[in-house]
Amino acid sequence: MPELGLEPYVHPGCEITESTFGRYCEIGQGARVQHTVMGDYSYCDRYCDIANADVGKFANIASFVRLGASDHPLDRASLHHFMYRSAYYWPEEADDAAWFEARRARRVVIGHDTWIGHNAQVKPEVTVGHGAVVAAGAVVTKDVAPYMIVAGVPAKPMRERLPGPVAERLMALAWWDWDHERLRAALEDFRGLMAEAFLEKYGG
Repeated sequence: MPELGLEPYVHPGCEITESTFGRYCEIGQGARVQHTVMGDYSYCDRYCDIANADVGKFANIASFVRLGASDHPLDRASLHHFMYRSAYYWPEEADDAAWFEARRARRVVIGHDTWIGHNAQVKPEVTVGHGAVVAAGAVVTKDVAPYMIVAGVPAKPMRERLPGPVAERLMALAWWDWDHERLRAALEDFRGLMAEAFLEKYGG
């Protein structure tokens, strides 16, 4: 069992490029994480591919998830990456820096306390709101409202995870910003109380 702390726990076989992680983060075996910021307590399971993403706190990212899947140029004479990864093919040619810069600017945003299910994909420039759930195998091409459950290809809203007023109170409470000691003090209530009772106790 990993010992989580101030530095991310990175399992074997990961490829990390220009990414930063908050406290108590875990990166599963074989994951590739590029140009990403991951908030406190968030984790991804095995063989995730995460690129150009801003991931909030307490995000639960299941195995084989892909965030920010890169696109190919649809409006050019070819789809192939010889145009922008040119140095692979001609050592004297530079890669197309402008193409990569534009692609990195197309950020995925994953909110706090979210769950991205096994083998789901979230496309570039999509926001998944706080508390939302993306079902296993879904392909998310449009923004997901906070505390909404989406499923399918392309993903569509299935139902609210929690009623709108409860979701709004949880977002106002913003428990994900509590410090580590306060979370520990409230652990039994996180375990034992339903959302509305938790809000009644903690003033949300």
